[in-house]
Amino acid sequence: MTRRVGLSARRIIAGLSALAMLAVVSGCGLLGGSEEKPADAAPGKVEKTKIKLGLLPILDVASVHVAIKKGYFKEEGLEVEPVNVQGGAAAIPALIKGDLDITFGNWVSFFTAQSKDAAKAVDGLKLINDGYQAKPEMFLILTGPDSTIKSPKDLAGKTIAINTFKNIAELTAKATLEANDVDPKTVTFKEFPFPDMEAALQNKTVDAAFMVEPFISKAQRTIGAITVLDAASGPTDNIPVAGYGTTGKFAKENPNTVAAFQRAMAKGQRDAADRPTVEPLLVEYAKVDKETASLVHFGEFPTTLDATRLQRVATLMRTYGLLENDFDVKPMLVTSGSGS
Repeated sequence: MTRRVGLSARRIIAGLSALAMLAVVSGCGLLGGSEEKPADAAPGKVEKTKIKLGLLPILDVASVHVAIKKGYFKEEGLEVEPVNVQGGAAAIPALIKGDLDITFGNWVSFFTAQSKDAAKAVDGLKLINDGYQAKPEMFLILTGPDSTIKSPKDLAGKTIAINTFKNIAELTAKATLEANDVDPKTVTFKEFPFPDMEAALQNKTVDAAFMVEPFISKAQRTIGAITVLDAASGPTDNIPVAGYGTTGKFAKENPNTVAAFQRAMAKGQRDAADRPTVEPLLVEYAKVDKETASLVHFGEFPTTLDATRLQRVATLMRTYGLLENDFDVKPMLVTSGSGS
């Protein structure tokens, strides 16, 4: 399928390029230059040995399961207790309440909450690890095999399933719809957990579904789902997707714990790029069969927390009204010198 990138997309891309250049000229290095660091980023006794970590059953968090399986957390004196969440928008309130210590979440949800001072009572939100970056075929809007929707333009006036509102799925869907000459305001988004989207397509509760792996490959194999739009293309090509965050309070009170988590995750992120390592883990935690696991399209697992790259998401959010004002991501970052 040939994808059109319209004038609006070119304007967005030009603006993002200018922003990136400005960041470089102003002396913003790889890690942004003004991020906070744990008070003691050097190896030390962790303040909290058991971490409640919010996760989704998706490919994006494979690095955590790799780090658990290979004992990287254990080597750092940490025990990770995975807690299932529907998405970043749902996980952040649990993080603020203290039900989670750290959570995986998409950058849109983190930036939105921080811009609204939602976590002011716990010293704001802090980002401690990058998690996932988009590549082709891993962020898809799909329809059923008998759908009348054959191209992005056919999505106008239709209902699309997303896992949570005002997140990276909604943002990239709107950007790529507009790039294909579809007014995003004509589309209705409806919330569904990723595991339920295939059934929603099959029983026609929705017209299309925004899926991620391994649910893309499962829906393609099981019901013959068809790709209508790659939401990681044009203005969202290689867009940063998600990562791991905590509260400012937790980061201040547990600097060694945060640094230990970062060191373990750096190893997990590195190893998650290896398909033979990840595929059997997908069978375990995402509950898919071996054949589906062998077909999934991988994104990237960044090993550094890059402020310039993440700023791109905030800029796109401003463009599409998900942020009311300009937003600087750098103050949210907590980096560790030994975490990469």
